Amino acid sequence: MLSQFQRQEISGKDRAFRLAPLSFALSGGATVFHAQCKRAGKRSDRAGTELVSNDYGDRHVPPRTLAGATILQIVPALHEEPVARTAVDVAHALLQSGARALVAAEGGPLADDLRAGGGEWVPLVNARANPFKLRTCGHMLERLIASERVDIVHAQSIGGAWGANMAASQIAVWLVTTLPDIPATSGLRAYWASALARGDRVVTPSNFAAAPVMKRFGLPRERLTLIPRSIDTATFSPGAVDSTRIDGVRQSWRVSPSQRIVLVPGRVAPWNGQLILPELARMLLDTGMRDFVFVLAGEHQTYRRYATFIAEQARTRDVGPSIRFVGHCRDMPAALAAADTVLVPATEPPVLGRVVAEAQAMGRPVVASNVGMLPEHMVVPPEMPEEVRTGWLAEPGDAAEFARALTNSFSLDTTAYRAMSARARQFAEYMFSPRSVAVATRAVYTSLLARDD
Repeated sequence: MLSQFQRQEISGKDRAFRLAPLSFALSGGATVFHAQCKRAGKRSDRAGTELVSNDYGDRHVPPRTLAGATILQIVPALHEEPVARTAVDVAHALLQSGARALVAAEGGPLADDLRAGGGEWVPLVNARANPFKLRTCGHMLERLIASERVDIVHAQSIGGAWGANMAASQIAVWLVTTLPDIPATSGLRAYWASALARGDRVVTPSNFAAAPVMKRFGLPRERLTLIPRSIDTATFSPGAVDSTRIDGVRQSWRVSPSQRIVLVPGRVAPWNGQLILPELARMLLDTGMRDFVFVLAGEHQTYRRYATFIAEQARTRDVGPSIRFVGHCRDMPAALAAADTVLVPATEPPVLGRVVAEAQAMGRPVVASNVGMLPEHMVVPPEMPEEVRTGWLAEPGDAAEFARALTNSFSLDTTAYRAMSARARQFAEYMFSPRSVAVATRAVYTSLLARDD
């Protein structure tokens, strides 16, 4: 079955010179920077066996495998955030292959985790997207790459990507970049994010994130590798949540043992689409569905008028008891374990599609909007066979489609439900586990070092 879930791994021959000019007015006056490949021949030698020199007088034989290679990742900071956590996981995977793993970032609690596993933290205060500090960041990275004999730089932030592009125009080094989950749409923001499209290999968390970048900057598909964001599949695991935690969550929500829970995670906000719930509840009740409750587990004070309007609509449609606002949940694994189905009715592409991945990791069927990267985080027809389905998709705002999907979920008998639960968990482990994502990222580095072009 897992062969049907295989991640898209794209390799290719195209190399892109980082030629786009970079112009910013700096504090000392209007200074024009040109991130050009003045020594492009140096980088082309990375794939050969010739000695490669840099401006510091060193001569370095580039390795063809990870064993003995030095990999530098650039992230904004080592706080407990998805990008930083992934960087630490990748560093540990690199060390297992005999590589040296450096992470340049502002400090944070994950620095200790990095060093505990053998990785090295390099303080870099200019890794964030600050156009007025790019020259400093570029010079720092250039010196770091030369002194530490770095073979591959992986920039996972916009500011870090600009600095890495500047450094790579002066020193022979492979450059990998990672696209953000939501592509920039405005002209200025898109130009600012264009540095992330200039890697020798570009990692994208989804096809949704890659499509506009490919169109705007002419990024060839063969330079892309699709690797989704990781989630903590150890914490979000059915076996990690005991019945006491589940019972505690249900009691705090005032849900009776006989009621089926449709969990709607996330802040109550217009773009998350919870306004559809009163109409959806009415449709289900009119078809004879009973003993279900929509639990809105998310902060609902910021957009209080929106939450109030949802409650008013629920009263108007006489479905008030079927919709429950429970506020922010501190124990999301238990919340997902308590749910029968997880509903994600977003009307706009979510910044992170983590909730869909986490729900499947907990073995829960998902009903989600067909928007953004959400369809890519599920196994649904027609892209995949019916027998491997892990949930249902509906068009944003279409209550009738959501009602049909929920009816299908409610109609699963015990055997079918358990089978879908097992598939969802298996899919999540394969696609989103830290180990899976780290190994896939490591494979990108391996393919670059082995290239012959």
